[in-house]
Amino acid sequence: MAKRVQLVLNQDVSKLGKSGDLVEVAPGYARNYLIPQGKGQNATAGLLKQVERRKEKERQRLAELKEVSTTQKAALEKAGSFTIAKQVGENDAIFGTVTNQEVADVIKQITGQEIDRRGVTLPDVHKIGEYRAEIKLHPEVTATVIIQVVAS
Repeated sequence: MAKRVQLVLNQDVSKLGKSGDLVEVAPGYARNYLIPQGKGQNATAGLLKQVERRKEKERQRLAELKEVSTTQKAALEKAGSFTIAKQVGENDAIFGTVTNQEVADVIKQITGQEIDRRGVTLPDVHKIGEYRAEIKLHPEVTATVIIQVVAS
């Protein structure tokens, strides 16, 4: 059986790894495809140190993002509830529905914090009342806010 070769990937390779990963591949795959295409380099001590420094910087950046998200969550939950005014028909039914974008806009207007509308999870809102919305600020941080839908 042939010896395996260690490479550091320069870019993402599907089914193999992401940029900066240390992978073991067959020598032919490395010699004939990964190295000539510029997708990988032979692993050397200096290159491994560079990769480790890059990963440590990335870990620190992600930790800072998580910390910012945690403070953002505290501010959102401290604000309490947010009110959205909609046109109302009979039986307290609203025209249309409350969208994620409307929730993000109201939060930005009241708290001044930019919220990504794709991170807002809202139940179906078809009547006036009080609803709970979950806002994903970070993969590990989720805030729950109360949305009050009132007649305009």
